[in-house]
Amino acid sequence: MLGAGGTMGSAIARNLMRAGMGVRAWDRTREKAEPLADEGAEIFDSPAEAAQSASLLLTMLSDGDAVLSAMDGERGALAATSESALWLQMSTIGEAATARCAELATQHEIVFVDAPVLGTRQPAEEGKLVVMASGPDDEDVRERCRPVFDALGHKTLWVGPAGAGTRLKLVTNAWLLAVVEGCAESVALAEGLDLDPGLLLEAVAGGPLDLPYMRIKAKAILTGNFEPSFRLALAAKDASLIEDAAQARDLQLPLLATVHERLQESAREHGDEDVIAVYRTIAPDAVRARSR
Repeated sequence: MLGAGGTMGSAIARNLMRAGMGVRAWDRTREKAEPLADEGAEIFDSPAEAAQSASLLLTMLSDGDAVLSAMDGERGALAATSESALWLQMSTIGEAATARCAELATQHEIVFVDAPVLGTRQPAEEGKLVVMASGPDDEDVRERCRPVFDALGHKTLWVGPAGAGTRLKLVTNAWLLAVVEGCAESVALAEGLDLDPGLLLEAVAGGPLDLPYMRIKAKAILTGNFEPSFRLALAAKDASLIEDAAQARDLQLPLLATVHERLQESAREHGDEDVIAVYRTIAPDAVRARSR
């Protein structure tokens, strides 16, 4: 597994080991992956070393450049991979990087499965991600993927040829980011109107407007807890990928374009905090008041 030291990567590695699978791991920052050694993983200094004798390669890294760097070149995983291996690319890297990964897999004559996941830190830790898989229409390939996907998620959707999973991930993240921005602005508006923001949650409770994710993010704002479940910097990166996909098809998505700008602005100061830290840019005075 490549990218085992990150928030998502370490959770995925642990769930694979709990399911009885051997994990050979690499991360760009070895120290982040070292705790996995105490739980049975083997940690290596290069992707090529980690990929030796692996039947499945799983990448969970921050962006397309990181994935391609880990897979290609003399020290890249594909230099040590047998043609019988499967590459499960589960990072959120957008359409262009996914296409480059598929081309690289073809060059090395290995099967490529594009399978990003829906979910943040807690679902990853609990093995309750949604896997949006795409790749060859081959039952043998799907059966080989099944134990991994079952260990990581409560649902697997096979949505078409490689690339379709990435496109669906962009769509689901577009909705997620709209909810985050809507939550942050609604809380700020309530405060601006001299209302207890908790009344928002009471008003929508049990109805069609009640969203568990919105409740989680509103609670984070109200308690001032911006510990990252989904880092704001990564959310801004994902918003860029969504905008790239929309522009390539001449789609006008003004809401998402605005959210993208807001996330980029917020990430300059709060990129390592949770995505809901976008609120800190909308209502900095309220954040300071809560901290006193």
